[in-house]
Amino acid sequence: MGLTHIRTPKNFVLEDRLERYAAAIEQRPETYRGRWGEACSPCGDAARGGATCGDTPCSSAPRGYTPGFGRVHLDLGCGKGAYLVARAQREPSALFIGMDTEPICIAYAAQNIVETGLSNAIVLPRSADSIERLFGPGELAGITLNFPTPFPKRKFARKRLTSVDHLLSYRRVLAPGAAVTLRTDSQPLHDFTLTQLDAAGYRVLWASNDTRAEHPEHPETEYERRLAEQGATVYGICATPGPEPTPEQIQTGRDAEQSLVAYLPRNLDSIGYIPLGMEGAVLNLRNRQRNERAHNH
Repeated sequence: MGLTHIRTPKNFVLEDRLERYAAAIEQRPETYRGRWGEACSPCGDAARGGATCGDTPCSSAPRGYTPGFGRVHLDLGCGKGAYLVARAQREPSALFIGMDTEPICIAYAAQNIVETGLSNAIVLPRSADSIERLFGPGELAGITLNFPTPFPKRKFARKRLTSVDHLLSYRRVLAPGAAVTLRTDSQPLHDFTLTQLDAAGYRVLWASNDTRAEHPEHPETEYERRLAEQGATVYGICATPGPEPTPEQIQTGRDAEQSLVAYLPRNLDSIGYIPLGMEGAVLNLRNRQRNERAHNH
């Protein structure tokens, strides 16, 4: 979720927040590659106030105790951490890791984790480009992409978290049978993602034009409710890696990395809700179409 969605309150001092909730922020995540489930397993006092990753086994563990979370799940672009926290509360036997590049998002998410008292959630200040440096092959049981920035312009297409090269990176860290789940208010991003999943060799488990109604197992966040009040539909896709894609498949996906405007309906006046990040593009195209119609008349 992009920074444009975060409102900074008065008297918000970023450095203070990051220091106050540092227990839920891992600043050296590269050191835990391939062993997140074991390293962040709560034990004794570490089980309070956010997950704590470390190298020293817990001396207060009972005899025969085998540390480790059964599954590790990544919330990529976690924003304020509302979805991350809700999932972690529902599934205490799994470790939930949030990643975001915006320090404000990291501060909010860490605060949310600490104040909720979770021992199975943590946040990392990293980008999607670092995912293979942070996680080992087959380490992740799932990746969620909740309302990622759509980057509608063609020149930024490869920044989209569902571009073919990102999807290829994800499949290398996903466990067998694990899935990538996208939720978005952007129908163009949803349709673009379907082309990229095919190019990256994924098999679509489900695609929805109303994820809230059809897949209520995904916690609804305040941000999502706010979008719904504005008339947004929540689109969703869940897909799992299939056979390795051919070089030709991958190149087809890269060739399809175009402006999201190409995925808009021909009649732009029929659009009721404009996805966030595409307001300017839709306005410009509408004006152009109206001028063309006026000229033809």
